[in-house]
Amino acid sequence: MLKKILFSLILFALFLSIPVSAFAKGPVKKNIDYVALGDSLAAGTTPYNEIDKGYAEFLVERFEQSQYTVGFKNFGVPGYTSTNVLHDMTRFDVQTKIREAEYVTIDIGANDILRLLNTPDKIPQALEEVSANLFGILGAIERLNPSAKVYVMGYYFPFPHLPEEQQQALIPLLDRLNQVIEKVAVMNNDTFIPTSKAIAKDYETFLPNPTNIHLSTEGYQIIAKEFWKKIDKSKNDY
Repeated sequence: MLKKILFSLILFALFLSIPVSAFAKGPVKKNIDYVALGDSLAAGTTPYNEIDKGYAEFLVERFEQSQYTVGFKNFGVPGYTSTNVLHDMTRFDVQTKIREAEYVTIDIGANDILRLLNTPDKIPQALEEVSANLFGILGAIERLNPSAKVYVMGYYFPFPHLPEEQQQALIPLLDRLNQVIEKVAVMNNDTFIPTSKAIAKDYETFLPNPTNIHLSTEGYQIIAKEFWKKIDKSKNDY
C-alpha cells in the first residue's frame, strides 16, 4: 500500500511539473512588430487610385490567423522612389520602428524606372541608382536591427493590356529591374520575393483597369501569399 501511495505522489508531482502550455489547444500567441517600406504597392493603392488594403495589411491578417499579435507600421508612400526610401532611413520615427521590428518588407525601384520610359537612354543609370540605394536601405536596416527578417519584393509586369509588341519591348526591362533587386537582396542575406509569375496567372482579375498599374484586392492577396510562403518557414524563430 505504501508503495502505491508513493507511486501516486510521484505521478502527481510529474503532472504538476508539465507546463500548462503543453495542454493548450493550438499555437501559443506571440507578439511581433512588422514594418512595411515602399511605394504605392506597400501603401495599398487600388486600380482606381484610392488607398485600401495592400499586401502589407493582408500579411498582418495572415500573422493574426497564425495566432500572432502584430504591431504594424506602414511607411509606404505612393510615388516613392528608392531615393525617397533611402532618405526615410534617416528619420527618427522610421529608425525607431525598424529597431523594434521582427519583420520588414520592402518594395521599391519601379518608380525610378517608370518615369524614364520616354527617355530609355537614362534607364541604365537609373538601374545603377536603384542598386546603390537599395544596398544603402538594406544596410541601414541591418545596422539598426541585425536580427530583423527582411523581405524584398520583385515586381510583376504592370502592362499586360498593352499591344503585344509593346509588351515584348518592356518585359526585358522588368526582368532587369528584378535581377538588380534580387542581387542586392541576396548580397545582404535578405529574402527576395518574386511575384511576376503569380500575377501573370490571371491579369484580368489582378490588374483589372487597363489604364492603371495597381493591383486589385485579389492581386494584393496573392502578393501577400507569396511573401507568406517564405515568412511561414521562418516565423517559428520568434
